[in-house]
Amino acid sequence: MAHRKTKGGATVSFRRYLFSTNHRVIGVQYLVLALVSVTIGTLLSLLMRIHLVWPDYIVPFHGPILPEDYLALVTIHGTIMLFFVLTTAPQSGFGNLILPSQIGARRMAFPVANAISFWLTATALLILLSSTFVPGGSAISGWTAYPPFSAIASAGPGQGFGMDMWLASIAVFAIAGTIGAINTLVTIIKLRCEGMTWDRIPLTVWGWFTAALLSVIAFSVLLAALLLLFCDRHAGTSFFVPTGDLVNGVIHAAGHPGNGSPLLWLHLFWFFGHPEVYIAILPGMGLTSMLLANFSRRRVFAYRMMIFTTLLIGFLGILLWGHHMFVAGLNPYAASAFAVSTMAIAIPASAKVLSWLVTVWRSRPRYTTAMLFSLGFVSLFITGGLTGPVLAQPILDEYLHNTFFVVAHFHLIMAMAGIFGLFAATYYWFPLMSGRFMSERLGRLHFWTTIVGAYATFLPMHLTGLMGEPRHYAQLIGVPNAAGHLLAGTLPLNRFITWSAIFLATAQLLFFANLIHSLYRGKIAPPNPWQATTLEWHPALHPNAPFETSDGRIVVYRQPCEYLATAGEELILPQWRSDGIPNIKPE
Repeated sequence: MAHRKTKGGATVSFRRYLFSTNHRVIGVQYLVLALVSVTIGTLLSLLMRIHLVWPDYIVPFHGPILPEDYLALVTIHGTIMLFFVLTTAPQSGFGNLILPSQIGARRMAFPVANAISFWLTATALLILLSSTFVPGGSAISGWTAYPPFSAIASAGPGQGFGMDMWLASIAVFAIAGTIGAINTLVTIIKLRCEGMTWDRIPLTVWGWFTAALLSVIAFSVLLAALLLLFCDRHAGTSFFVPTGDLVNGVIHAAGHPGNGSPLLWLHLFWFFGHPEVYIAILPGMGLTSMLLANFSRRRVFAYRMMIFTTLLIGFLGILLWGHHMFVAGLNPYAASAFAVSTMAIAIPASAKVLSWLVTVWRSRPRYTTAMLFSLGFVSLFITGGLTGPVLAQPILDEYLHNTFFVVAHFHLIMAMAGIFGLFAATYYWFPLMSGRFMSERLGRLHFWTTIVGAYATFLPMHLTGLMGEPRHYAQLIGVPNAAGHLLAGTLPLNRFITWSAIFLATAQLLFFANLIHSLYRGKIAPPNPWQATTLEWHPALHPNAPFETSDGRIVVYRQPCEYLATAGEELILPQWRSDGIPNIKPE
């Protein structure tokens, strides 16, 4: 059995490491889980793209991709990327790894619950992946699992045991996410060090805090919806299935006395689904603010406004789920209300973009790889966000809703922007995790190939969407009549998109190579390599801090990102440095 030495010289078994309650170990475990998930999710997306343009391609050890296989790929890809990558990595991975140190704490509030949350998440992933091998295969209802098909086991392939496993997986994930979110909230509220007032909390922590608030509310509703759907499938209820509904040649009535509505599921699901976008991206917004300021040696422009906009985005984000349902038969007045609230969220989002631009304006940034990925985050957030107001109009959404235009929109603003935030976090905090730098040369090459690949993949999808390409069609050729002519017209662009997606995925090999190489042979990093001002770089909170300093008192004297430039020299003022500040600001 593998062993490692601890700081005190004792040995601990690999099993003890595996089931550790140490927040840093759990953070790394979450990141490894997310890394495995993103690799699987990316490979599934490549299979989807390849099938769309080369439908006769035979997958080794599988055979041809049938329509139900394609829908299963769509479902598992979306579920893995949304839940196990974009939610898990920023909120649970880096949240565990960095959050306690950024507020001057030495642990999370509930260490045992923290470990339980991780293992529930890992169990949820295993259940989801195992569904591939059950009779009938994986669920094919998409990550949104719309009824009535998802509510009736006989609806088609993948709607039997595979759908039950999908429900079990997401239910377990929702429980884990709620436990983790409560832990995050209590940690931030109760374990802040002396002097860490609310207006001195780094914006990264505000991102984690707001995302945790949303998680508690959204995951609770999702869990209830999943239980209701399970009851419709196996307990004879009819929450989501109308009486007399004809599914797969069978009139749905026997054993289901009620007269349910699929619209109820849409309301419940999107009450979770829209805040989920902000759960995924708010930590990245916070980190982007901090990194732009740090590498530009500037204060964050309008720091308190940035705190307010983070909370406002979270508040509005939970109110506008209905804009996903414009084509579902909403009351026109309700559609107007959701359209207005959707447009309203552009105000705090624009304020954030303004702050980012002003923060770096006329500065002389250090273009490290972490800084480049932060700028990439801003670029993708703006580009993806520009199509948000278009989709917020009910009359425009009716045409675009089921097309690749929507796929392009959310992949740019949530998926790619979120991934760029994760890359920025990895390059920035890698010295804290390993004591070494990642290669800047490989990192820059990784950034440029990734951003070119991202735009080449997702920008043309706007065009195929405007041409009318539907989201869930398993093939573009062989379709009769006018629809076939329309789909065939998108083939040249779709071939370009597929080659771009292959290029984008291949570029990530640079990241893996850099990660492995730097872990063992990277340049040794000093204790505060980026001359940052936040507490995770405090000598007593550093993971490799000498034992005699690791119990030192932590006091905060100022906001983060304070720098002074005098006579050509710059003065870094970390939050723990008291020079010139005689008194700790009262809370």
